[in-house]
Amino acid sequence: MKTISLVVPCYNEEPTIEIFFNTTEKVFEKLNNTHESNYYPNYLFINDGSTDKTLNILRKLHNSKPNIVHYLSFSRNFGKESALAAGLSNAHGDYVAVMDVDLQDPPELLLQMIDILEDPKQDYEVVGCVQTSRRQKPIRKFLSASFYKIINKMSHVRLKQNVRDYRLMTRKYINALLKLPEYNRFSKGMFSWVGFKTKYLKYEGVPRSAGTSSWSMFQLFEYSLEAIVDFSDAPLKIATLSGGLICVLSIIGLIFVVIRAFFFGGSVNGWASLVAIILFLSGVQLFCVGIVGKYIGKIYLETKHRPKFIIAERA
Repeated sequence: MKTISLVVPCYNEEPTIEIFFNTTEKVFEKLNNTHESNYYPNYLFINDGSTDKTLNILRKLHNSKPNIVHYLSFSRNFGKESALAAGLSNAHGDYVAVMDVDLQDPPELLLQMIDILEDPKQDYEVVGCVQTSRRQKPIRKFLSASFYKIINKMSHVRLKQNVRDYRLMTRKYINALLKLPEYNRFSKGMFSWVGFKTKYLKYEGVPRSAGTSSWSMFQLFEYSLEAIVDFSDAPLKIATLSGGLICVLSIIGLIFVVIRAFFFGGSVNGWASLVAIILFLSGVQLFCVGIVGKYIGKIYLETKHRPKFIIAERA
């Protein structure tokens, strides 16, 4: 018998938890009826500081299934990345799956994932998932596609477009992933950075089983910036090149002014353009300082060695 640990982050997911559990249990029942080996599920829910009745439902579910349902409850909301870090570090199964509780990650794919990882001829260590279609607003879809293009050009770590956190990993892969102790985390990038032979399954996006997403447009944009800074120093290079280019243009401009004054005399005209140039240069300087400050801020957080999460209750 092999154990599959299911890491399931939860933030205000009161309507979806029991639906997710019942649906996934049916998948494991089918899995054990169609395979020679038995697979034992071990659910690890991470309550990321929910303000609804998520924790009460997790307690109830644990009391009804104490051998297979466990949970970690944070002292406050630390974010999904911290929830994933807590889940992966506390998952002890032969295989570990990361899943969303809203059932946008179809549990039925676990059947294919197991077959792939169990096949000795293929020798995969992880099976990931890529969403081929999803109901999104045009602007959101455009920004998502732009993010993947930008980060793949800026970073040596390659990310497939529309890749999900949903994946099934071997113990070997998990042990390698746990060697990355950083405080600032971008799981999709870390999954790719670790390497190993990976198989991707494609599936069509499905709507949430219940409730609404807690991710706003601004949060997704901020998350994208964090990802770029975490896995690329290209913004620093851009700031350096911008500064160098402006210095060269400034020298050329200075030479032009000196030559014009020497041969044609000075002029008081052009004060408006001069003010515009000064404002432009000031803006570029502040932009570059902001980029540098972002990296320094991340270094500052790393040197504090604060925990990525604080567990208030576990079962």
